[in-house]
Amino acid sequence: MNSNITLREVTGHTLLLYCLLSLTETISYPEEAQHCMDLYMMNCELLATCSALGYLEGETYHKEPDCLESVKDLIRYLRHEDDSRDIRQQLGAAQILQNDLLPIITQHGQDKPLFDACIRLMVNLTQPALLCFGKIPDDPAFRHHFLQVVSYLQAYKEAFANEKVFTVLSETLYNLLQLDWEQRHEEDNLLIERMLLLVRNVLHVPADPYEEKNVDDDASVHDKLLWAIHMSGMDDLLKFLASAQSEQQWSMHVLEVISLMFREQTPELLVSAGQARSAQEKQKDSNELEALRQKELAEKHSRTMQRGTRHSRFRGSYVVQGLKSISEKDVIFHQGLHNFKNYSHDAGKATRRVPKRKQVAQDTKSQRRSVLNVRLFLREFCADFLDNCYNRLMYLVKESLIREHAQQHDETYYLWALSFFMAFNRGNGCKAELVSETLSVRTFHFIEKNVTNYYEMMLTDKKEATSWSRRMHLALKAYQELLLTVNEMDRSKDENIRQSASVIKSNIFYLMEYREIFLTLLRKFDEKMQPRSFLQDLVESTHLFLRMLERFCKGRNNLLVQKKKVKRKKQKKKSSSQTENTPEVLEETWTVVSEELRTSGFELSKTLTEGVMPFDAASEIPVTEQRTEAMIRIQDALFARTGPEALGLLRAAREVWPEGDVFGAADVQPEEELELLKQILFAELPRPAHTEAAMEEDEEVEELEEEELESVRVSETEFNFLDFIKRFANPNIIRPYLLLLRSYASNTPHTNHCIVRMLHRVAVDLKMDALLFQLSVFYLFNKVLTDSAAAAYKELVTFAKYILNRFFALAARNNKAFVELLFWKNVGTVREMTEGYRQEGEDAKKKVTWTPEEQEELRQLYEEHKDSGVPDIVETLLPLLTNTNRTRRQVVTQMVSMGLVDSVKDLKKKKKGTCIVLWTEDQEQELQMLFEEFKDSDDVLGNILKRLTAKRSRARVVDKILSLGLVSERRDLYKKRRRNAPGKSTGMSEEDFFASVSGAPEEDSMDRDEEADDDLEEDKDDSEEEREEVVRPVQGKKGRRRESAAERNVSVGAVVQDLRREGLSGPVLWLQNCLNRAADDREEDGVSHPMPLVPLTEDNEDAMENKSFQRLLHKIGIRPPADEQESFWRIPATMSIYQLRTMASSLNPPEESEVGGEGESESGVAVNLEAEQQDEGSDGQELRAQAIRALLLARQRKRSSADTRKDPSVEEESPESKTQSAGAGVGSKTSVKRSRVLDSDDERDDDSPSKMNVDTEHSDGSDEEARSAPAKRRRQRVLSDDEDEED
Repeated sequence: MNSNITLREVTGHTLLLYCLLSLTETISYPEEAQHCMDLYMMNCELLATCSALGYLEGETYHKEPDCLESVKDLIRYLRHEDDSRDIRQQLGAAQILQNDLLPIITQHGQDKPLFDACIRLMVNLTQPALLCFGKIPDDPAFRHHFLQVVSYLQAYKEAFANEKVFTVLSETLYNLLQLDWEQRHEEDNLLIERMLLLVRNVLHVPADPYEEKNVDDDASVHDKLLWAIHMSGMDDLLKFLASAQSEQQWSMHVLEVISLMFREQTPELLVSAGQARSAQEKQKDSNELEALRQKELAEKHSRTMQRGTRHSRFRGSYVVQGLKSISEKDVIFHQGLHNFKNYSHDAGKATRRVPKRKQVAQDTKSQRRSVLNVRLFLREFCADFLDNCYNRLMYLVKESLIREHAQQHDETYYLWALSFFMAFNRGNGCKAELVSETLSVRTFHFIEKNVTNYYEMMLTDKKEATSWSRRMHLALKAYQELLLTVNEMDRSKDENIRQSASVIKSNIFYLMEYREIFLTLLRKFDEKMQPRSFLQDLVESTHLFLRMLERFCKGRNNLLVQKKKVKRKKQKKKSSSQTENTPEVLEETWTVVSEELRTSGFELSKTLTEGVMPFDAASEIPVTEQRTEAMIRIQDALFARTGPEALGLLRAAREVWPEGDVFGAADVQPEEELELLKQILFAELPRPAHTEAAMEEDEEVEELEEEELESVRVSETEFNFLDFIKRFANPNIIRPYLLLLRSYASNTPHTNHCIVRMLHRVAVDLKMDALLFQLSVFYLFNKVLTDSAAAAYKELVTFAKYILNRFFALAARNNKAFVELLFWKNVGTVREMTEGYRQEGEDAKKKVTWTPEEQEELRQLYEEHKDSGVPDIVETLLPLLTNTNRTRRQVVTQMVSMGLVDSVKDLKKKKKGTCIVLWTEDQEQELQMLFEEFKDSDDVLGNILKRLTAKRSRARVVDKILSLGLVSERRDLYKKRRRNAPGKSTGMSEEDFFASVSGAPEEDSMDRDEEADDDLEEDKDDSEEEREEVVRPVQGKKGRRRESAAERNVSVGAVVQDLRREGLSGPVLWLQNCLNRAADDREEDGVSHPMPLVPLTEDNEDAMENKSFQRLLHKIGIRPPADEQESFWRIPATMSIYQLRTMASSLNPPEESEVGGEGESESGVAVNLEAEQQDEGSDGQELRAQAIRALLLARQRKRSSADTRKDPSVEEESPESKTQSAGAGVGSKTSVKRSRVLDSDDERDDDSPSKMNVDTEHSDGSDEEARSAPAKRRRQRVLSDDEDEED
């Protein structure tokens, strides 16, 4: 026995306990008593350790010499406590924190090691009870321990509400923050973090509602704690930590502390703190008070009317006729008649106990109004925090959450701070620049993603469903506050702020996820997991969103939004090998296989001969042991009735395993092979059980991978607000509204207005009032109408009367309407109820009948045209049928029923346009790597498109690069081109005059830019059928006279010539190509849709911003963008095919219409010109003829004077070719300029006279050279132009 114990180390009672324990060493006890002795031993050591800390004498605390070691021992004891947290409870009961630890840090704070150890111990003692126990225990014993720990924590919080304590903490924290990073040690950083954790733990302690029975405007423990924080200057240090760039590592701790400071506050109360109420607020309070007064008077009047005019000592008894009791007799009512309306059969019965899992979720959030000075301090803190800290702190926290550097569920602090401070800013002047960090589409996406995650976890984690529901409520509040702030910005006086709000709204209304989040939450609402406050916020948020969306749609005829469609894959059919093979089936299979092999003469294709592998080289089973599996593969091929494949496997297996002649001898005959295949087919081979399971698993994996890549399809469609409201006409969405309406008496007036407005949209706007014809709804309406304070709910009363009147009007026509009250109805049932029921056996759609003559006609037409190669045979057959009223669906259905085609899919109409597949993370990384590799090349986009693993269109790749932020503008991705010097001539030449006078159309030029053409083709495919707009005709200016086709062609030709002189030949050719393609598409589809002109090259985009080019677009009828929702000019849907082609022909350059091939003569030119002149009016004929004659005469004089200076190769030409050269010179300069824009660099380098002569000499060669004739003519025009310049 150790007797080295002094009185200085322990007190008297501790010494006594040690003596008693020493006596027990020689005595044996039962096992239970020994366990109690161990517990006493631990308690004794703990008590001795606490006694060694020191003692408090008056206001002075005297620490013992072993105080530091004792504090470290207490930390060690807490580390080894049991599940009941016995050490923590004993320290709390002994009030060690109040009597020892707090006096130590306030009076002995200069002892740094002791101060650090005390802070560590207090952080451990004050940590929340939920962290100690993991969750609220279900066991009653552990629940008692949990509540005991909570009570000790509440006592700690009251002890911390001391200004001296927080003054010491603030001074220490201030001194540590004054140190630079070079001077600050690791221990200093740990002490800063522990002090922040200590403040967080103390603020986190919940209030005790039984001890703190304070009313509003009274100081609670939490208010006292906040005031101590304010007086010590700790709040200023928190703001410094939130705003200082060098202290960003504490951002999450600071946000936690701030969120706990404002836990019981509301932004509205803080905004109005210390300010006089406005006239509007006074009027609102007066109206509410008057409504309560009227309600009280109505109830008083009702009670007065219930009492009789004469007092009676006897209530009387009455027989209620027609209302049966539990027997066959009528009910006898033993109370006054005025109480009969409250009679119920359930009166007096025991209330049925509702199981806990079916109980309605209760609201746990408590709000109270703090004392005025605390509210003023918090209001000032909020204003300073928004001015200096909010944007930076929220950015740092968001980055930590995205990079997963924070702890689990830390995003809830971010969501709370967003909703609280944005609400405070909205009420305090709504300065958008103060909350700009969280006012973006990224924030909407972050919240939407968390809402979805919380809902999924609420369904999967049933035990923690309440916690997930609270987190989802926080996310919903943040989403609601974002919408409120954007709506407030939309009413700002600053034009820039209104424009920013419009941009945010266009983005959130465009994406489907943001539009349908409220539909999803309403449809999935569960009152057992989500409280009434959640439903109230959800209804108000939905009302706000719909109001903003409705206002945004007004004045916009064609609002385009994104639409996502999930393509569900059909379940794969089970393999035929899994079916039972009876002898009859095997005989039939063998007959088919043997006939197929004999017909082919036992000859196999090269693929089956060389590409068949009878064993699996990657399998762990040796090749020598895979003969059984090879036999099974041959049998499976026979089951599938693929004889050649089975024979190929048999011969390949014979080469691999020749021993034993298992698969036949080397010189086996075909008939012997046939007999061997028959034996394999009828044999019962041992099939391993894991093979089929592995095959099914592989198929499932492949199907899942395929669904990940192909399941989501994104497109654009025109948005219709009324169609969107129709989605709310669903019983699953109406029920939550009616559930909230049950508590109409306790709802705010705004909440009741939101409910009635949604019901009004469904019943009146959609004319689906029958959706509300339900007995529970009518019971609620009756309760409202009979309420003594019904005057306070005028809007609700008016709507209830409207619905009831509509029902009784319908009941007069439909005698089954009263039965329909018992059921909730969908849209189809509502239509039947109001428009009439279908007769029994009557189909929804009448079956279309075909006569035998019509069937035979359809068969003959199909046989005639099935091999014609037409892209859509149904569209070909429709106009050829005798009955022209047949629709495409009817013809397709009949062709399938007649067996002409196997499935409807064979006749499916091919849709143009590409379906957008979402980008995976690997594909985005690949795109970024390719961009970094080729960002300095001449053709960045071309190199990326060639090397992308998943092939996508040019437009989709450009959009993705822009969204990733790799480039700032679309122009940065254009191909870098070398430009030639501009043309020498600046004035109007003879060719320009000739083109402007003639205005003659030419054939489509062969000199088109192949790259731009490819871009247009891809962009057209991408945008077509994704962008659909309302047809809106182009309206001309008032007083503009209608131009004839000839005059328009002349004016368009003049503008085209001006553009060509400016070097815009390429964009003009691109515009012509778009017009021709639009005409072809409308002729092919038979439907006209507005077609956007999307420039994908740098030249085309520059041209779209050119005023002269826009004037040309106006002249040919192209419509400019209507509003900010449109970015491109569009070809109107009202332009006919003839108009499109006429406009396209008017854009042709004049040289090809006036200059033919190499063998054309001057007379041919004149004939062509005269033929073109005959199409014009008589007034223009003479003018053009005179101009042509004058021009040709001038050319001849010019040529005759320059004969001596001509090239010898030119002098050898015939007079006809000279005349042709003269005619070719008419458009040569324009051709040169066009070639500069459209031709590649290689072609320009080859445009030389020597090369031209070589090409001319071999012009009569092969067909390949003949196909390149247009390019040769172009080069010859360039040559003739050079000769004219020399002349």
